[in-house]
Amino acid sequence: MYNSIFDNQRKDIWEGLENLFTTEKEDKKYILKSYLDYLDRDYKIFSHKRYYLYVENEIGVLARISGLFAGKSYNLNSLTVGTTEDESISRMTISLYGDDKSFEQIKKQLNRCIEVIKVVDYSDIFIHSKEILYIRISFRSESDKIEIFRLAEVYKMRVADYGAENIIVECVKEEEKNSFIINKFAKAFPNHIEVVRGGSVAMEGLQ
Repeated sequence: MYNSIFDNQRKDIWEGLENLFTTEKEDKKYILKSYLDYLDRDYKIFSHKRYYLYVENEIGVLARISGLFAGKSYNLNSLTVGTTEDESISRMTISLYGDDKSFEQIKKQLNRCIEVIKVVDYSDIFIHSKEILYIRISFRSESDKIEIFRLAEVYKMRVADYGAENIIVECVKEEEKNSFIINKFAKAFPNHIEVVRGGSVAMEGLQ
């Protein structure tokens, strides 16, 4: 599952900056101060967290874990799960946004789940993290096709499939880089792309 709470926030930031640069000079100082106060109040409380869980590989565990996030004051960005070297144990990687109080609540709830063996907060740990991304782009002209191949080369993406009217490109990068790439394709081909994201997986780096 995948969501992006900060898409609207990024839009708000850019609109605020655009307003700043198109405003009369005498009003800029007041607008800048007000906008910085707004960002400090509304954005500082939210942060990005990653957790990994070792859980018993049983039917219904994924539904119970994801159900903990329903109706809470945090946003589940992505959740990926797969078996480990021990087939009786699965490992979940959870990416979410929220405030410190919400994070403490979710950690306590996760630790109370009898199926959860271990909970690790990745926030202050060096990790290797990647996410697979597929984008299908519909093209209507030769120039469209050339631009798709150009973007794929610029962002080091692989052409996974090629048809008479569509091209599928893929890459494995960090969440933030994938979001940037999606934005570039969406601007170049509005209403002509389909996106599939796999959600991040992560492993703690070597000390």
